[in-house]
Amino acid sequence: MELEAVKKYITNSLIVNRNKIFLFLKIIIAAGLLFFIIKTVKISGIIQAFENANYLLISLAVILLIPNIFLQYWKWNLTCNTILNYKHKKVILISLFQGFAAGAFTPFRLGEYFGRAFLFKEKTLLKVTIATLIDKFFPLVIVAFAGSLASILFVHFFYDVTIYITVALFVVVFTLFYFLIHLLIDPEFWNNFLFNKIRKSRYYKFFSKMRFIKNLDRNFTIKMFSVSFLFYLCFTIQFVILVSAFNNQFNFVDYYWAAILVMFTKTFFPAVSLSEIGIREGASVFFLGQMGVDAASAFDAAIFLFFINILIPSLVGLALLFKKK
Repeated sequence: MELEAVKKYITNSLIVNRNKIFLFLKIIIAAGLLFFIIKTVKISGIIQAFENANYLLISLAVILLIPNIFLQYWKWNLTCNTILNYKHKKVILISLFQGFAAGAFTPFRLGEYFGRAFLFKEKTLLKVTIATLIDKFFPLVIVAFAGSLASILFVHFFYDVTIYITVALFVVVFTLFYFLIHLLIDPEFWNNFLFNKIRKSRYYKFFSKMRFIKNLDRNFTIKMFSVSFLFYLCFTIQFVILVSAFNNQFNFVDYYWAAILVMFTKTFFPAVSLSEIGIREGASVFFLGQMGVDAASAFDAAIFLFFINILIPSLVGLALLFKKK
C-alpha cells in the first residue's frame, strides 16, 4: 500500500508541476542551443567560404529550405492526424519547429522528441514519442536503402570488388527491403504481431498502451513513403547545389552519389556528436575527395547544409518556444 501511495504521489506531483517542468526543459533547450551556436558557428569561416562561391546557387539551396520544411510538416501532420488523432495544423507546425530547436544540440537529436511534445499537453509523452519515431522511420528506411546501394557501388568502383559480389549484395539488399516494405504495408501486421503474438509476454501490459499504432494502414504507409521520398530528394539536391556552388563545377551524377553516401554515413555512423557535426563534414570531404572535389569545397558544402537545414529552423523554433501566448 505504501508503494502505491508513493507512486500516486509522484504521478500527482508530475501532473501539478507539468508546466514548471516544461518551463525548466525550455530553459535547458535554450541554453544548450545558444551554447551550441556560439561553439559551432565561426563568422570568419563563413566569410571566407563566401568569397569564391556562386551566390546564385547558394540562394537556390536556401530557397529549397521552404519545400524542405513543408515536406517535413506534411509528414508530421499525416502522423499526428493518424497516430495522435490531432488535426490542429498550427499547433502541429509549431511543434515541428520546437522539435528542431530541442534536437539541434542533443546527440542523436534525442531532444526533438521532447521538443515536439510541449504543445500536446493532452497527449502522453509516450504517444508523442511513438508518433515522432514513426514520422522519422520512413525517411530512415529510404536513407538506408539508397545508402546501401550507393555504398555497394562505391566499394565496387573504387576498391575493385568483383561484379559477382556486387550483384550478390544488390540482391540481398533488394530482398531485405522488399520484405520490410511488404511487412509495413500489411494492414494486419501490427494486430497480428505486436498485439497478438506478445499477448502472453510479460511486456504485454506496456505494449497494450500503444494500441493507437493500429491506426496505421496501407494508405498511411504509402503516403508517408511518398512524402519521405520527396523530402529525401529535396535535401540531397540541396547538398548537390551547395557542392556545385563552392566547387564552381557541376557534376550532378558524382555529386548526387556523394550526397547519398554522406547522408547514409552521418545517419548510421555510431557517434554522439551534436547534430552530426564533424561526421557530415568528414564524410563529405572523404567521398567528394574521391570524386575530385577539393576538401575546402566539400567541407563548406556540408557545413552550409547544416546552417540552412538545421540552424535556421532551430532558431525559428527557439523563438516560437518562448513566444508569449
